[in-house]
Amino acid sequence: MAKIPIFSVGIMLLHCWAAMTGAEYLKYKDPKQPLNNRIKDLMNRMTLEEKIGQMTQIDRKVASAEVMNKYYIGSVLSGGGSVPRAQASAKDWIHMVNDFQKGALSTRLGIPMIYGIDAVHGHNNVYKATIFPHNVGLGATRDPKLVRKIGEATALEVRATGIQYVFAPCIAVCRDPRWGRCYESYSEDHKVVQAMTEIIPGLQGDIPPNSRKGVPFVAGKKKVAACAKHYVGDGGTTKGINENNTVISRHGLLSIHMPAYYNSIIKGVSTIMISYSSWNGQKMHANHNLITDFLKNTLRFRGFVISDWQGIDRITTPSHANYTYSIYAGITAGIDMIMVPYNYTEFIDGLTSQVKNNLIPMSRIDDAVKRILRVKFIMGLFENPLADYSLVKQLGSKKHRKLARKAVRKSLVLLKNGEDADQPLLPLPKKASKILVAGSHADNLGYQCGGWTIEWQGLETNNLTKGTTILSAIKNTVDKDTEVVYKENPDLDYVKSNGFSYAIVVVGEKPYAETNGDSMNLTISEPGPDTIMNVCGGVKCVAVIISGRPVVIQPYLHLIDALVAAWLPGSEGHGVTDVLFGDYGFRGKLPRTWFKTVDQLPMNVGDSHYDPLFPFGFGLETKPPKAN
Repeated sequence: MAKIPIFSVGIMLLHCWAAMTGAEYLKYKDPKQPLNNRIKDLMNRMTLEEKIGQMTQIDRKVASAEVMNKYYIGSVLSGGGSVPRAQASAKDWIHMVNDFQKGALSTRLGIPMIYGIDAVHGHNNVYKATIFPHNVGLGATRDPKLVRKIGEATALEVRATGIQYVFAPCIAVCRDPRWGRCYESYSEDHKVVQAMTEIIPGLQGDIPPNSRKGVPFVAGKKKVAACAKHYVGDGGTTKGINENNTVISRHGLLSIHMPAYYNSIIKGVSTIMISYSSWNGQKMHANHNLITDFLKNTLRFRGFVISDWQGIDRITTPSHANYTYSIYAGITAGIDMIMVPYNYTEFIDGLTSQVKNNLIPMSRIDDAVKRILRVKFIMGLFENPLADYSLVKQLGSKKHRKLARKAVRKSLVLLKNGEDADQPLLPLPKKASKILVAGSHADNLGYQCGGWTIEWQGLETNNLTKGTTILSAIKNTVDKDTEVVYKENPDLDYVKSNGFSYAIVVVGEKPYAETNGDSMNLTISEPGPDTIMNVCGGVKCVAVIISGRPVVIQPYLHLIDALVAAWLPGSEGHGVTDVLFGDYGFRGKLPRTWFKTVDQLPMNVGDSHYDPLFPFGFGLETKPPKAN
C-alpha cells in the first residue's frame, strides 16, 4: 500500500466534502476566525453595488424580500408609528423582520440586514410593550443602576419582536426647555447625562475585559445594538428651536454637549446618529471635522455613524433641493449609513455615480462598509440572523412593568408640600370620606405616556396600549370605603359644595414630538389652569403636573397646597400613587431648572442671571412608613 502523507489525505477529504455538499469554505462565515479577517474576506468579495446597499437604510413601508435581494439593502427601520399592522403582536413583528431578513440572506453573499427602531422609553412603537418614563424623568431619579436595568428590559422587549437595533439613548443636553425634544434629554447638566449612559451596557451588555476603546460590542441574542444621539449639540439650539443652530464656542461644545459621547464610546456603543442641527451655522450632517476628524480619528470610535431620518436631504434649504450635493456632503463628512428612508433608488444611483466618477473615493465607501460589517459580525448577526419566538413573553412582562413602576416613583419630584414644613399635605390619607380627582390628564394614558408612544406624536386616548391611568391607580390604592369622584373640569361652586376631604388635580402638556413640541410659552394645556384655580381655590389640593419639561406654574402656586412634577411617567400609573399615598417616599431631584417666567430662558444652573422658581437639584423628601 502506497504511503500518502496525512496532510494530503486531509486536503482530499476537504475537497470531497466540498464536492458532496456543494459548499465553499467562506472565511467570513466562520465565527472562529478573527473579526478583522472576517471583515477583510467579505470586503474582498463585495462589488460596489453590494457595498452601497450596506450603506442604505430604508423604512419597512418600502421594504420587501425582493427589494432586499435586488438592492443588497443593509438595514431596515420602523419610523415612529411604522408597524406591521395596528396592535401587532410580537409574532407579527417577527414574521415581518424575518421576511426582510430572508431577502437579505438570499443575496449572493448572504449578508444579514439589521433592523432599527426608536425604542426611546421602552419598546414604545409596539402594542402592549412596557412604556417607561421618558428620559427627563429618569434624570430625576439620579439612579444609573435603575437606568441600566431599564436598558436590559428594553433590550429583551425589542428582541422579543425580532428587532436587533435601537435608536437610543438620546444623550442630548437640553439647555432650553422650549425645545420640543427636551423630554428626551436626561438633564441640562452634562454630568447627569453622562451618568445615565449606563443604559448602554444595559442595552448591549458589558464590554469584555481588555476590549479596545471605541470598538462596539453587543452580547448576543438578548441584547441590541444601541445608538447614542444626536451628535452633537442638538440640545443647545437658539431658543430651543428644533433642528436649528447651536451657537457656542468649541470649548463650550466639547465641555457641555460632547462629554456623554466619551462615556458612550468607552462603554462600546455600536452606532452614533448625527443631529439635524447646525453648529455655528454648519450643518452637522456635513461636518467633516466633527464626524471624521474628531469622532472617528480623535475619539477612535469604531462603530458606524448613521444619519437621521432624511438627514442628508436637510443639508440643503429647502430640504432635498440638491440631493446630489447632499449625498456628497453627507458621505464625505463621514456618515456611514444613510436613513434614506423612502427614495432608496435615488440614493443608491446617486452615490454609485459619484463613486464611479471619482467624486467620492472608494476608501470612504470601504471605511463605511467595514464599520457596518464590524457591528453585524460583533453582535452575531451572521450566526443568528433570524428571530424565533423564545422571547415573546418578555413583551410587557410583569417583571418589566414592576421595574417601570419603580422608575415612576423614583422620578417624581415634590416641589411643594404645604405652606410650611409642620403641616405637610403629603402623604395623602388613603382613608377619607370623599375625594375629588380632576384634570384632563388624570384618566388619559396617552397624555401620561407622551410623544413617541405607539405613534410618533403620541396619542390622546386610553386604548393606545396596555397600562394604568393615574385615576385607576388612585381607585386601586385608597381605602375601599373612600369615595372617589372624578370630574375633569369642575367649577368652583361644585368643588366648594361637595364636602371633599381633599383633591388631586392632574394636568399638563398634550403629547408631542420633535418640532411639534417647540413652544415659546410653555403653558399647561387648556383647561388645566382653570382646573387648578377652581379646584385648588375650593379645597386642599395636590397638583400633579404631567409634562416633558418645566412649565409655567408660578401664577397658580399660591393656590396649590402640594405640587408634584411627574414628567411623562409612561404606562405604570401606580408609580404615582405609590408616593402620593406614602407607600414610598419622594426622592426625585429636578434634572432641570424650573423657571419663573419664560422671559428668563435660557437659564441653566451656573448662569449669572440664575433666579429660578425651583433650582436644579431641588426636591423635597417624604418618609414612608416602611423602607424603600
